[in-house]
Amino acid sequence: MENKETFNLVVSEYERYRPVYPSEMFDDIFTYAKLDKQDSILEVGCGTGQATGGLVSKDYTNITCIELGSNLAQFTADKFRSYPSIQVINTSFEEWNEEGKLFKLMVSGTAFHFIDPEIGYRRAWEVLEDEGCIGFFLTVHVPGYDQLHREIRAHYIALAPHLDDSQYPSPDEVIQERKEITERSGLFTDIKVKEYNWIQSCSSDEYVALLNTNSKHQQLSEDVRSTLLERIKRSIDHAGGTIDKHHKVALFLGRKKV
Repeated sequence: MENKETFNLVVSEYERYRPVYPSEMFDDIFTYAKLDKQDSILEVGCGTGQATGGLVSKDYTNITCIELGSNLAQFTADKFRSYPSIQVINTSFEEWNEEGKLFKLMVSGTAFHFIDPEIGYRRAWEVLEDEGCIGFFLTVHVPGYDQLHREIRAHYIALAPHLDDSQYPSPDEVIQERKEITERSGLFTDIKVKEYNWIQSCSSDEYVALLNTNSKHQQLSEDVRSTLLERIKRSIDHAGGTIDKHHKVALFLGRKKV
């Protein structure tokens, strides 16, 4: 199972526990793209429609959503069924037949990095109008190093050492790599990167439920995953019942090069 396919298994959990994207981020996208309310938007990897909701909250509803997971696609179609201008298509971006339709803006929330850059950026360029823009945003993991996070990290080292986040690239490295990938495509100009940070206080139940929506956790065997999450929950409960989760979202903006 590819990472991008695991989300289809945890639809309700994803919708309930994944944090929504910052409102100011959507303002930044629309300002950069000089988008009018009626302009057409393509969203790739809509999931449960969290980013879709961010677009709709700003009164942009001319949206075509592409979603690989059938359960996710149906969920989002039902969620926005009162908006006839929002279309949800259950397919992969790579295989989607756009039938010659062009878009003023293409967005993708924590999904575009699953697509081969050689294919994804070319397809994005092809489906955009000459004055079109991209606004790809990515949730970036920020490791914690206080006592509670160190104890949780020990559980990972014991049960799933490949998920030891102290060995991951730093957030700055992750963001710089994606910026360089975007630049190397040679298909977009005026590339800008913005970051958004906030802290969420989670109960032990909320935190393990959030972890359970992560694709890397979903790929663990059931017994390893359940043991790991139970140990994490116990550590949080012993530390007072809550944990602070640092959220970081990086936004990558670009204009179609013509």
